[in-house]
Amino acid sequence: MTRRPRTVSGTASPGPIGMRLVPTVLLADADADACAMVRDALLEGIGPSDLRTVASAAELDDYVHQRGEHADERTSPPPALILVDIDLPGNDDLDAVRSIKSNADLRRTPVVVLARTPEPVQIANAYDAGANTVIPKPVTFLALVKLMKTFTAYWLDAAALPPEGV
Repeated sequence: MTRRPRTVSGTASPGPIGMRLVPTVLLADADADACAMVRDALLEGIGPSDLRTVASAAELDDYVHQRGEHADERTSPPPALILVDIDLPGNDDLDAVRSIKSNADLRRTPVVVLARTPEPVQIANAYDAGANTVIPKPVTFLALVKLMKTFTAYWLDAAALPPEGV
């Protein structure tokens, strides 16, 4: 039996009835090493996903609103899930999360905030901004793999995510 790839690179075009064949996960994190670790951890995960990354709040805003270099839906497909590092450059007071959750076209998209060592005030602020979940960033790769398996099993397999265009 041939295993299908866990992560799809390139374009994630819609399937025959307009639904994406593989859910797109958008990671907003300026740390290239952290992005690479998340990509590798997703490869170890349960189901396939299409990971896209941005490195600043401004780029995140362009991606979710399909502007600039992210205007083409074929190369920047709408995310089924957004992960935002709490220390993302330009994300002062979690404005990027607030912007997503205040937009009628985006507010249903789950947003997960990642924090190295979340303080109670940061956790409260993230939920106040509209985050669906706050998760401490794992320190080791093995802990990250375990988290990604659990995380993707819930968000991409078990949870009923909002349909596109409804």
